[in-house]
Amino acid sequence: MRKLFVPLSSETLHAARMMVDAARRAPYSGGMIPDFQELSDKIDQLAELTHALRRENAQLRQANSALVVENMGYQRKLGEASARVAALLEQIPALEEEIDPEELPASEEAQ
Repeated sequence: MRKLFVPLSSETLHAARMMVDAARRAPYSGGMIPDFQELSDKIDQLAELTHALRRENAQLRQANSALVVENMGYQRKLGEASARVAALLEQIPALEEEIDPEELPASEEAQ
């Protein structure tokens, strides 16, 4: 039966460890740098997009505030107009009571 395990000298073990360590570092020294650069570029793009969205959000908040003020003005005017219409409607029955039906022209009596 053959032996599967062969004892190695300390020099051989040291050389093997150096080769393993070099193999572990190889992807980082050459192969990973473009990936890191690409990731860095994407992070920069994300930061720029975040700043742009924050600026747009601030502008939209200002526009929204202006529209809220404008809407409040329209609501006030609508309330005033509604009060005037209500006052006019209250006067209509009073006007009908004051008018004698005999004084109405013939075209209005037919209605």
